Amino acid sequence: MKALLSGSRQQCLDILGEAQIEGFAPEALYHDIVWKASECVAGLFREDRIDSLREHLATRMLRMVASQLRMSLPSRDPNGKSIIIICANGESEELGAQMCADLFEADGWRVWLLGGGVPDDEVVTAARQWRPEILLIFGTQPKEVAGVRQLISAIRESGSHPSMNIMVSGGVFNRAYELWKEAHADLFTSSPADALKLAAEAKPNEPPLATAIASRKRRRCLRPSQEGLGEAFPLTTTDLPSFVSVVA
Repeated sequence: MKALLSGSRQQCLDILGEAQIEGFAPEALYHDIVWKASECVAGLFREDRIDSLREHLATRMLRMVASQLRMSLPSRDPNGKSIIIICANGESEELGAQMCADLFEADGWRVWLLGGGVPDDEVVTAARQWRPEILLIFGTQPKEVAGVRQLISAIRESGSHPSMNIMVSGGVFNRAYELWKEAHADLFTSSPADALKLAAEAKPNEPPLATAIASRKRRRCLRPSQEGLGEAFPLTTTDLPSFVSVVA
């Protein structure tokens, strides 16, 4: 932490190099040092114990360290699964999303790391086109929870990829008990290591039966009534005012 908060890039790299020489696996360094250090930095900033300058500096240093570690991660064969990772607009969130992307990719997943600031409709389009097993939303501030809930609702209502599981992690979801359920997510994990395990074990999502049946009923009911209305009332634009008055 001293090296991070003082901005000593070389000291951070030296610590990383010494740990690798001593036999620490890259995955362990990711989980036990870089990840925990990032949580510590975020906590210090949240509690106003460091300013934004120190927070940005330390997080940038951790991103550099994570990038160095990525080169040492063992690479497994492709497992045929894929994941989209998005995050809030913030340095710490970008770091966490990057670390998750690195670990998933090394584990054989195909990864699309979109980062932050992607419009909801484009996320929905990406899910429809790429059809990943998991959409991971990483790191969110309290004020952004409503937006996450809105995105999840938009994805579900689109019906374009109902078997995809939506996972949330980091940010306020790690601090607020079962907030992920209120956001209507399918899965929650507090760390990248747990995210890998949970994603690997997750079964395809199944939409609630009642919702699926209600949706089909609505479609069946709407089409005949709309067609019947057109046959019973073959309106022109000149007929519209009188028709409105009759309906009223």
